[in-house]
Amino acid sequence: MANRLSLFLFLLLFCHNSSSAPQQAIATAHPLATQAARQILEQGGNAYDAAVAATAVLAVVEPYSSGLGGGGFWMLQSGPHAAPVFIDGRETAPERAHKNLYLDKHAKIIPNLSVNTVLAAGIPGTPAAIQHINTHYGRLPLRKNLAPAIQLARKGFKVTPHYQNMVKFRLQQLRRSPASAAVFLVNNDVPPLGSLIIQEQLAQTLERMVASDSRDFYQGKTAALLLDYVSQQGGIWQASDLHSYQIKERQPIRFHYKNLTIYSAPPPSSGGIALNTLLNILDAYPLQDLKPSLRTHYIVEAMRRAYRDRAQYLGDSDFIDIPINTITSKAYAAGLRASIHPGFTLPSEQLPTYDPPASKGTDTTHFVIVDKQGNAVSATMSINYPFGSGHTATGTGVLLNNEMDDFSAKPGQPNLYGLVGSTANAIASGKRPLSSMSPSIVTIHPDASSTDHISARALLGTPGGSRIITMVLLAMLEIPHNRDPRHWVNLPRFHHQFLPDIISYEMDAFNEDMINELEELGHRLKPLSQPYGNMQAIYQDLQNNTLKSASDKRGEGSAIVF
Repeated sequence: MANRLSLFLFLLLFCHNSSSAPQQAIATAHPLATQAARQILEQGGNAYDAAVAATAVLAVVEPYSSGLGGGGFWMLQSGPHAAPVFIDGRETAPERAHKNLYLDKHAKIIPNLSVNTVLAAGIPGTPAAIQHINTHYGRLPLRKNLAPAIQLARKGFKVTPHYQNMVKFRLQQLRRSPASAAVFLVNNDVPPLGSLIIQEQLAQTLERMVASDSRDFYQGKTAALLLDYVSQQGGIWQASDLHSYQIKERQPIRFHYKNLTIYSAPPPSSGGIALNTLLNILDAYPLQDLKPSLRTHYIVEAMRRAYRDRAQYLGDSDFIDIPINTITSKAYAAGLRASIHPGFTLPSEQLPTYDPPASKGTDTTHFVIVDKQGNAVSATMSINYPFGSGHTATGTGVLLNNEMDDFSAKPGQPNLYGLVGSTANAIASGKRPLSSMSPSIVTIHPDASSTDHISARALLGTPGGSRIITMVLLAMLEIPHNRDPRHWVNLPRFHHQFLPDIISYEMDAFNEDMINELEELGHRLKPLSQPYGNMQAIYQDLQNNTLKSASDKRGEGSAIVF
């Protein structure tokens, strides 16, 4: 009897301990990055160490989306009740860059100059961000956090169908760079499924970062190799551009919607301000009770106005004055809402105060991590277009970004993603181009009147170029009503960005009746042949001490809770 009682007490204690053990969660755009982040957590690292590892691994296995030659934003939070910190690792314009960099003598844009040449590349921020996060927030040495990426670069990763599709999209440009073709192609063509992509030179670059606390990238051998290549290709980088690059820690944009407190990306991202405007406009509508076509109409009209403000006012706040308090206020949103009519739509060209002259987004990457101490990271990285500029700097394995295209080469003229801009986002030396990347953290309250009490937390973000903001918006609108992150990341999507004046939508977003009803309201619609975005999300229930993670079915990522 005593033995049976002892066994019963042991099993009771075991079950209690195992069910109450703190959980950890990861969702990234690639299984190898998820695996690396878990490895670091299990070695005693925290969420910030795991973020360093995931960032570096994604730079290796998703060369079409991010890399050491690009930049990004990392939102860090040390527990649900702490104020998040926003790490700005966005690229900067070289010192010799100027507002007419991509214009000919007739002030016309020179095709492809801001996309497929080394002039398209801003000064990378990802290596500096890796070092900054590791030094100021991580527990483990850089050598341990970069070990998974170094191993994958040296031993290789297998080609997947998604990798093949990205290569097909940029095949001609990759062929123009011998170093890119040698690494990312096989026999100068799309690699066969399952073949290995080995990046020995990138492994060596990562090892030099470990040995120098990342200084080598900006002041050592890697810097010299980067400068030599850019110079040979007719670029304008100088040693001073690399030496002077700095990470910026910024305060997130913070605002409320229903029972949510939302922290999102500040300038040079447009994401947080645009989301604030969007949700301020929509807060007055009973969206869940409306007919689907009217609900969509109001959301689209809010999108149109928020993207108009993006074009008019937003840029790098270190260089221009942005009326943030005004355009994020409830009163301003009420004014915008007053211009929305339930029975028809006002064309974009007729919206007040902005009159410009009369795309696609599948690149970039995102991940989210929560560790057992409650530390959390929501991060989005990019090199802009798939495989960036397509140029790999000889001897480094580093693909150069083409983020300079995110500036307004000429006011009112669209960039790769169809986004227009004003002089607020004009090119200037040392300036950071306006971005749509919107890594976000949301704290959830029992109701809208009890914002001091936090019952849950959500982390989310996605790639998708100009469509990032509207994807995050559609997910945030669901959080008060559905706590399953799998629902948020797999929602059918639609998008409006002011110009072009079109609702683009995934094939399963609208049925025939919806399409007809929206057209009767005056909307123009364009179905997309391919789905877009690759959202990663985590939901943390603080009352039950449980986590859920989700990776977008549109991508090849993986989400785990352990």
